[in-house]
Amino acid sequence: MGTRPEVIKLASVIRALLRHKKLRLVVIGTGQHKEMFRQALKTFGIEPDVDLALMEENQSLAGLVAKAIPGLDSLYAEIQPSVVLVQGDTATAMSAAVCAFYRKIPVAHVEAGLRTFDIYNPFPEEVNRRIISSVSSIHFCPTNLSRENLIREGIHPKQILVTGNTVVDALHSMLKSKYRFRTQELNRINFKQQIITVTVHRRENHGNELRNVCQAIKAIASKFPDIQIVYPVHLNPNVHYVVRDLLGSIARVCLLPPLPYEDHVNLMARSRLILTDSGGLQEEAPSLGKPVLVLRKTTERPEGVENGHAKLIGTSPGRILKETARLMNNPSEYKRMARPSNLFGDGQAGERIAKHLAEFIGFNH
Repeated sequence: MGTRPEVIKLASVIRALLRHKKLRLVVIGTGQHKEMFRQALKTFGIEPDVDLALMEENQSLAGLVAKAIPGLDSLYAEIQPSVVLVQGDTATAMSAAVCAFYRKIPVAHVEAGLRTFDIYNPFPEEVNRRIISSVSSIHFCPTNLSRENLIREGIHPKQILVTGNTVVDALHSMLKSKYRFRTQELNRINFKQQIITVTVHRRENHGNELRNVCQAIKAIASKFPDIQIVYPVHLNPNVHYVVRDLLGSIARVCLLPPLPYEDHVNLMARSRLILTDSGGLQEEAPSLGKPVLVLRKTTERPEGVENGHAKLIGTSPGRILKETARLMNNPSEYKRMARPSNLFGDGQAGERIAKHLAEFIGFNH
């Protein structure tokens, strides 16, 4: 793993695997991200056995993969793993899976089967996860829809296990009714106000799309004087500098550094609604009963849209303002979307994955 989401979504699996005394677990960090990756590791009490420390400022995806594959290949040669476990659709996960395939090591894929069927949305994740699926022996799907996607692609049903999404495991482990935030700026916010949480970071939203979102946030802050907008800003310079420049002086828009995961979860729980292009937040918000307006053209998590928990709205400033106003002003529309749901899992996905891996390794030996 090498990114913050990978840590969050593998934490419960790691905990469960460590309880299997006959298994030896080796956690490899690539360092695809640095500060946010280390922050997540600290939150969950995880320390990689190996850290390749591959991150460089403004590193290209090709440059990252070009360093990851030989680094991982030498580790696989030394460790001789029975199975390589990857999560999601990052460059780290794709590199680790392809490298394992070259050595004929079985690959197990957590959060398998997500698809938008558009190779550039999200970019590069859609292609990464398709590549991982093509070389995996075990596919841990979060939902039945993701399972159906894989079966249509020719994956044998016996290789697929529907587990729920491990992000729900992480969410349940961090959620507290009485909570004091580690980020002091959050403790100074009046949570008697209505809070809107915003996150935007995806590569396809860099540039004009991000500027459009910022214009919408300005308009929302102006139209609703009784709300507070909280925006934890990604450290990517293509996001950070644009957002700080356009929103840094706007009243009732609180720009924060990336939050520790426990702060993130408990902020969402205290929010009125969520505006995001994140995949993880689309999964977490239904568990909390929070409506999600998805700032993207497509989503690989259509279950939330189909079940009325989320709405895909893109990045047009006018559309974002209109849909936000609809939820703020129309109680019946808000209530329709704000229904707590186990749509993406029941908090036991990590245990199911660990149990199946132990059985797989025992069978193969």
